[in-house]
Amino acid sequence: MKLIIASNNKGKIREYKDIFEPFGFSVTSQGEESINLEVEETGTTFEQNALLKAQAIYDLSHCCVISDDSGLEVEALGGEPGLYSARYKGLETEHERRIAVLKGLEGKENRNARFVTCICFIDEAGMPHLFTGIWNGVIAEKEEGTNGFGYDPIFISEDGNGKTTASMPLSFKETYSHRAKAVRELISYLQSR
Repeated sequence: MKLIIASNNKGKIREYKDIFEPFGFSVTSQGEESINLEVEETGTTFEQNALLKAQAIYDLSHCCVISDDSGLEVEALGGEPGLYSARYKGLETEHERRIAVLKGLEGKENRNARFVTCICFIDEAGMPHLFTGIWNGVIAEKEEGTNGFGYDPIFISEDGNGKTTASMPLSFKETYSHRAKAVRELISYLQSR
């Protein structure tokens, strides 16, 4: 059974291949299927955006599809960057976006934050299934570490022993992260089918 990943991110595609191929899926990306579509994320939640992306690819392919949407929510910033994590304040680089978060927290005691991921799996019958993972933590005082990407150098997870996610081995994130939690829910669903 074919499964299309609604993404062109090579790392994400490889990760999903490792997860889904043992379940008998032949995993491919939208690009490998010659689907050159950039879905506009007009939803107001991670769930809506994940569903929008998956549905658009399903409507063109009528195959099983998986997509996800995720972001960082910082309490003292009113939940920002949230849905706009990848394009926060229109800044170009990940470093600039991290600095914007750190500057926004200057003088604030509350540094609570969480990563949220929603995975949407559309099955062969066209039915969507949503799986959410949440990873709680705090924002560091400064950037630290080179593993990972995005906000990892400023995020200290609840299980990170005071170190940023980017200071930990990649296997740590693969075990504890928001995406790992959502993937475990999805695997549990697939095993119960």
